[in-house]
Amino acid sequence: MSSGLIVAIVVIAVVVAALGAFAVRHRQQHPGLSRRFGSEYERTVARHGGDTAAAERELALRVERHRELTLTPLSGAERARAEEQWAQVKARFVDDPRQALANAEALLARVARDRGYPDSDVDAQIDTISVDHGEHVESYRELHALSLPDAAGRPADTEEQRAALLRARELFTALVGAGGEPERAHAHAHARGPAKAPVGRRAGRVPTQREHHA
Repeated sequence: MSSGLIVAIVVIAVVVAALGAFAVRHRQQHPGLSRRFGSEYERTVARHGGDTAAAERELALRVERHRELTLTPLSGAERARAEEQWAQVKARFVDDPRQALANAEALLARVARDRGYPDSDVDAQIDTISVDHGEHVESYRELHALSLPDAAGRPADTEEQRAALLRARELFTALVGAGGEPERAHAHAHARGPAKAPVGRRAGRVPTQREHHA
Protein backbone atom coordinates (compact mmCIF):
# COMPACT_ATOMS: atom_id res chain seq x y z
CA MET A 1 0.00 0.00 0.00
CA SER A 2 1.47 3.34 -1.03
CA SER A 3 2.15 6.08 1.50
CA GLY A 4 -0.29 8.36 -0.33
CA LEU A 5 -3.13 5.87 0.07
CA ILE A 6 -2.32 5.42 3.74
CA VAL A 7 -2.43 9.19 4.26
CA ALA A 8 -5.77 9.38 2.44
CA ILE A 9 -7.24 6.63 4.65
CA VAL A 10 -5.99 8.36 7.79
CA VAL A 11 -7.50 11.69 6.66
CA ILE A 12 -10.85 10.05 5.92
CA ALA A 13 -10.85 8.32 9.33
CA VAL A 14 -10.13 11.62 11.08
CA VAL A 15 -12.92 13.38 9.20
CA VAL A 16 -15.42 10.61 10.00
CA ALA A 17 -14.42 10.68 13.68
CA ALA A 18 -14.79 14.46 13.78
CA LEU A 19 -18.24 14.30 12.19
CA GLY A 20 -19.28 11.62 14.66
CA ALA A 21 -18.08 13.68 17.61
CA PHE A 22 -19.91 16.73 16.25
CA ALA A 23 -23.13 14.71 15.94
CA VAL A 24 -22.81 13.46 19.51
CA ARG A 25 -22.19 16.98 20.82
CA HIS A 26 -25.18 18.23 18.83
CA ARG A 27 -27.49 15.57 20.22
CA GLN A 28 -26.34 16.46 23.70
CA GLN A 29 -26.85 20.21 23.16
CA HIS A 30 -30.37 20.03 24.58
CA PRO A 31 -30.47 16.69 26.41
CA GLY A 32 -33.62 17.65 28.30
CA LEU A 33 -35.78 18.62 25.33
CA SER A 34 -36.78 15.08 24.43
CA ARG A 35 -37.71 14.30 28.04
CA ARG A 36 -39.51 17.61 28.52
CA PHE A 37 -41.63 17.54 25.37
CA GLY A 38 -42.25 13.79 25.13
CA SER A 39 -44.21 12.86 22.03
CA GLU A 40 -44.27 16.53 20.95
CA TYR A 41 -40.50 16.25 20.44
CA GLU A 42 -40.94 13.41 17.94
CA ARG A 43 -43.76 15.23 16.16
CA THR A 44 -41.63 18.35 15.81
CA VAL A 45 -38.68 16.39 14.42
CA ALA A 46 -41.02 14.69 11.93
CA ARG A 47 -42.50 18.05 10.92
CA HIS A 48 -38.96 19.26 10.16
CA GLY A 49 -38.38 16.26 7.91
CA GLY A 50 -36.19 14.48 10.43
CA ASP A 51 -33.91 17.49 10.95
CA THR A 52 -33.23 17.17 14.68
CA ALA A 53 -31.20 20.39 14.80
CA ALA A 54 -34.04 22.47 13.34
CA ALA A 55 -36.59 20.81 15.62
CA GLU A 56 -34.50 21.43 18.72
CA ARG A 57 -33.99 25.06 17.77
CA GLU A 58 -37.75 25.50 17.54
CA LEU A 59 -38.38 23.73 20.85
CA ALA A 60 -35.64 25.73 22.57
CA LEU A 61 -37.33 28.94 21.38
CA ARG A 62 -40.60 27.71 22.84
CA VAL A 63 -38.88 27.19 26.19
CA GLU A 64 -37.39 30.70 26.03
CA ARG A 65 -40.81 32.26 25.34
CA HIS A 66 -42.33 30.15 28.10
CA ARG A 67 -39.88 31.61 30.63
CA GLU A 68 -41.36 35.05 30.03
CA LEU A 69 -44.80 33.92 31.21
CA THR A 70 -46.31 34.18 34.66
CA LEU A 71 -48.55 31.16 35.06
CA THR A 72 -51.08 30.97 37.86
CA PRO A 73 -53.44 28.17 38.92
CA LEU A 74 -57.18 28.56 38.58
CA SER A 75 -59.19 29.29 41.67
CA GLY A 76 -61.61 26.70 42.97
CA ALA A 77 -64.55 28.63 41.53
CA GLU A 78 -62.84 28.90 38.15
CA ARG A 79 -62.13 25.16 38.08
CA ALA A 80 -65.71 24.34 38.99
CA ARG A 81 -67.04 26.67 36.29
CA ALA A 82 -64.71 25.16 33.68
CA GLU A 83 -65.76 21.62 34.62
CA GLU A 84 -69.42 22.60 34.29
CA GLN A 85 -68.74 24.08 30.86
CA TRP A 86 -66.98 20.90 29.76
CA ALA A 87 -70.02 18.90 30.83
CA GLN A 88 -72.11 21.17 28.61
CA VAL A 89 -69.72 20.46 25.74
CA LYS A 90 -70.26 16.71 26.15
CA ALA A 91 -74.03 17.16 26.22
CA ARG A 92 -73.89 19.28 23.06
CA PHE A 93 -71.89 16.61 21.24
CA VAL A 94 -74.91 14.34 20.79
CA ASP A 95 -76.85 16.84 18.69
CA ASP A 96 -74.00 18.78 17.05
CA PRO A 97 -70.55 17.13 17.25
CA ARG A 98 -68.71 19.76 15.22
CA GLN A 99 -70.09 22.62 17.31
CA ALA A 100 -69.24 20.70 20.47
CA LEU A 101 -65.64 20.41 19.29
CA ALA A 102 -65.56 24.13 18.51
CA ASN A 103 -66.91 24.86 22.00
CA ALA A 104 -64.30 22.53 23.52
CA GLU A 105 -61.55 24.32 21.63
CA ALA A 106 -62.83 27.70 22.82
CA LEU A 107 -62.95 26.41 26.39
CA LEU A 108 -59.37 25.12 26.19
CA ALA A 109 -58.24 28.48 24.84
CA ARG A 110 -60.06 30.33 27.61
CA VAL A 111 -58.68 28.14 30.39
CA ALA A 112 -55.16 28.43 28.98
CA ARG A 113 -55.52 32.21 28.78
CA ASP A 114 -56.77 32.35 32.35
CA ARG A 115 -53.73 30.32 33.42
CA GLY A 116 -51.45 32.88 31.75
CA TYR A 117 -50.65 31.31 28.39
CA PRO A 118 -50.69 33.68 25.37
CA ASP A 119 -53.91 33.91 23.41
CA SER A 120 -52.79 35.86 20.33
CA ASP A 121 -53.50 32.89 18.07
CA VAL A 122 -54.13 29.15 18.36
CA ASP A 123 -50.75 28.00 17.07
CA ALA A 124 -48.77 30.25 19.40
CA GLN A 125 -50.84 29.17 22.37
CA ILE A 126 -50.47 25.49 21.52
CA ASP A 127 -46.70 25.82 21.10
CA THR A 128 -46.35 27.45 24.50
CA ILE A 129 -48.63 24.94 26.23
CA SER A 130 -46.52 22.15 24.76
CA VAL A 131 -43.62 23.16 27.03
CA ASP A 132 -45.67 21.96 30.02
CA HIS A 133 -47.98 19.40 28.39
CA GLY A 134 -46.13 17.94 25.43
CA GLU A 135 -47.85 14.57 25.74
CA HIS A 136 -51.35 16.04 25.42
CA VAL A 137 -51.05 19.16 23.30
CA GLU A 138 -51.52 17.39 19.96
CA SER A 139 -55.14 16.82 20.95
CA TYR A 140 -55.62 20.61 20.88
CA ARG A 141 -54.41 20.74 17.27
CA GLU A 142 -56.65 17.82 16.37
CA LEU A 143 -59.64 19.47 18.01
CA HIS A 144 -58.98 22.69 16.09
CA ALA A 145 -58.74 20.84 12.76
CA LEU A 146 -61.89 18.77 13.28
CA SER A 147 -63.97 21.73 14.42
CA LEU A 148 -63.39 23.57 11.13
CA PRO A 149 -65.78 23.22 8.20
CA ASP A 150 -64.55 20.51 5.84
CA ALA A 151 -63.74 22.22 2.56
CA ALA A 152 -63.59 18.88 0.75
CA GLY A 153 -67.13 18.06 1.76
CA ARG A 154 -66.08 14.84 3.48
CA PRO A 155 -68.80 13.59 5.84
CA ALA A 156 -67.91 14.08 9.47
CA ASP A 157 -66.69 10.94 11.22
CA THR A 158 -68.56 11.03 14.52
CA GLU A 159 -66.36 8.40 16.15
CA GLU A 160 -63.25 10.31 15.13
CA GLN A 161 -64.74 13.45 16.64
CA ARG A 162 -65.70 11.59 19.81
CA ALA A 163 -62.17 10.21 20.17
CA ALA A 164 -60.70 13.68 19.63
CA LEU A 165 -62.91 15.12 22.35
CA LEU A 166 -61.85 12.38 24.77
CA ARG A 167 -58.17 13.04 24.08
CA ALA A 168 -58.71 16.78 24.49
CA ARG A 169 -60.25 16.07 27.89
CA GLU A 170 -56.80 14.92 29.07
CA LEU A 171 -55.28 18.29 28.20
CA PHE A 172 -58.25 20.09 29.74
CA THR A 173 -57.79 18.14 32.98
CA ALA A 174 -54.07 18.93 33.01
CA LEU A 175 -54.70 22.65 32.54
CA VAL A 176 -57.57 22.91 35.00
CA GLY A 177 -55.90 20.73 37.63
CA ALA A 178 -52.56 22.51 37.59
CA GLY A 179 -53.35 24.27 40.86
CA GLY A 180 -52.85 21.11 42.88
CA GLU A 181 -56.31 20.85 44.43
CA PRO A 182 -57.62 18.25 41.95
CA GLU A 183 -54.54 16.10 42.57
CA ARG A 184 -55.18 16.15 46.31
CA ALA A 185 -58.82 15.33 45.75
CA HIS A 186 -57.79 12.43 43.52
CA ALA A 187 -55.45 11.15 46.23
CA HIS A 188 -58.23 11.21 48.82
CA ALA A 189 -60.60 9.46 46.42
CA HIS A 190 -57.99 6.80 45.73
CA ALA A 191 -57.57 6.21 49.46
CA ARG A 192 -61.33 5.66 49.79
CA GLY A 193 -61.36 3.33 46.81
CA PRO A 194 -62.79 3.77 43.31
CA ALA A 195 -66.26 5.21 43.07
CA LYS A 196 -68.81 3.22 41.09
CA ALA A 197 -70.17 5.23 38.20
CA PRO A 198 -73.44 4.34 36.49
CA VAL A 199 -73.06 2.39 33.28
CA GLY A 200 -72.50 4.74 30.35
CA ARG A 201 -71.76 7.71 32.64
CA ARG A 202 -68.08 7.24 33.44
CA ALA A 203 -66.14 10.44 34.06
CA GLY A 204 -64.96 12.09 30.88
CA ARG A 205 -66.94 9.71 28.64
CA VAL A 206 -68.86 11.26 25.77
CA PRO A 207 -72.38 9.75 25.69
CA THR A 208 -73.78 8.12 22.61
CA GLN A 209 -77.09 9.32 21.20
CA ARG A 210 -78.97 6.33 22.67
CA GLU A 211 -77.52 6.92 26.16
CA HIS A 212 -78.23 10.65 25.95
CA HIS A 213 -81.90 10.25 25.10
CA ALA A 214 -82.31 7.51 27.69
